[in-house]
Amino acid sequence: MKIVGIADTTFARYDMGASAIDELKKSGTGFRIVRSTVPGIKDLPVASKKLIEESGCDIVIALGMPGAASIDKTCAHEASQGIIQAQLMTNRHIIEVFVHEDEGKDEKMLARLADRRSREHARNAYSLLFKPDVLSKNAGKGLRQGFVDVGPIKE
Repeated sequence: MKIVGIADTTFARYDMGASAIDELKKSGTGFRIVRSTVPGIKDLPVASKKLIEESGCDIVIALGMPGAASIDKTCAHEASQGIIQAQLMTNRHIIEVFVHEDEGKDEKMLARLADRRSREHARNAYSLLFKPDVLSKNAGKGLRQGFVDVGPIKE
């Protein structure tokens, strides 16, 4: 049985972890979910690494919602660097799912974006574990998680 880790934050203004878990449960069977909620996005790298090393997760989805301020963008970049380092240290995928507060023009749009991006990346994580051919079939198609797909470039 595979184990999917969900690392999310209390700083986020939307429960992205709940959306990812709900979508995973709709995707199929053969796995269980372990969730770790931490205060902020800079805590996600170690939470993800611990999910892999201490809980035996085969993949982790790291969800966060950085604010719109310049310092928040810096913190998001630092968190992203840490997530990449944790992936390299554990040889496991950690799917980074960030929704920046300035991506939505209002709270309703921001909530829809957080929900949709969380769900789409949850399906990606499921595919990485159980159906990698689905991802190969979608290579080069300009798919965008959370927004409208842009499609492939035509020659």
